[in-house]
Amino acid sequence: MDLTTLLVAALALAGGGIVKGATGAGAPVIAVPILAMLFDVPFAVAVFTVPNFLSNVWQSWHFRGHRRSRRFTWGFAIAGSAGAAVGSLLLAHLPQEALMVGVAAAVFGYLGFRLRAPDWTLPFDRALPFAPIAGFSGGILQGAAGVSAPISITFLNAIRLPKPEFIGTITVFFMTMSAVQIPLLAHLGIFTLERGLIGLISTGALLAAMPLGARLTRSVSPKGFDRIIMGMLFVMACTLLIRALS
Repeated sequence: MDLTTLLVAALALAGGGIVKGATGAGAPVIAVPILAMLFDVPFAVAVFTVPNFLSNVWQSWHFRGHRRSRRFTWGFAIAGSAGAAVGSLLLAHLPQEALMVGVAAAVFGYLGFRLRAPDWTLPFDRALPFAPIAGFSGGILQGAAGVSAPISITFLNAIRLPKPEFIGTITVFFMTMSAVQIPLLAHLGIFTLERGLIGLISTGALLAAMPLGARLTRSVSPKGFDRIIMGMLFVMACTLLIRALS
C-alpha cells in the first residue's frame, strides 16, 4: 500500500470529518471530490464506503431517540439503498470522464440550490410521501458519484428538522446505503481489499476530526463556516470538471 495514497486519503477524510462534526452530515461532499480529483471516482467511492458506514453506525445509534417517524426514516433509507445499487452499476460501467463530470455536476447542483433557495421549506406531512423518491434519487447519486447531498441533504434541510432529528435520519440513510454498496462494489471489482484497508485506516482520521468540527462551530459563525465550505466545494468541482474535459 502506497504511503502517499494513504496519507492523502486520511487528510481528505479528516476534512470530511470536520464538516460532519460541525453539521452532522456532508463528509462525502468534501472527501469524495478530493479523492476523485487526486485518484479517480471508483477509488473515491470505494474508499469512502468504509468510514461512511462505520461513522454512521455510531451516530445513528447515538441519535436513535431523535427520529420523528420510523416510516419516514426507513422509507427514505431503504429507497436510498435501492438507488445506491443502481448507482453502483453505473459506476462500474460509465467512463471515468463521465463520472468526474457527474461528481462536479452533483456539487454544482448542491451549491446552486443552496444559493437560490436558502430559505425554501417543505412541511413534514407533505414531505412524507416524497421521502422514498428523494431517497432513491439521492441513492443513485451516492452510488454513481459518491455524493448524495444535492438531493438527500437538500430534501432534509427543506423540512427544517431540528439538528438531532436531522442527524438521526441522515445517518440511517448513509449507513443503509453503505451496507449495500460494499458487497456490491466488491462483486463488481471496485471495492478491493487494499481500498477497504485504506478506508478502514482513514476512518480514524474522520472520527478524530469530528470533534474539531464541533469546536469550530463555536468559534466561527455558522454563516462564515458555510461560506468557507461552499467556496472549497466550488473550487473542487471546477477542478474536477476541467480534468474531465481536458
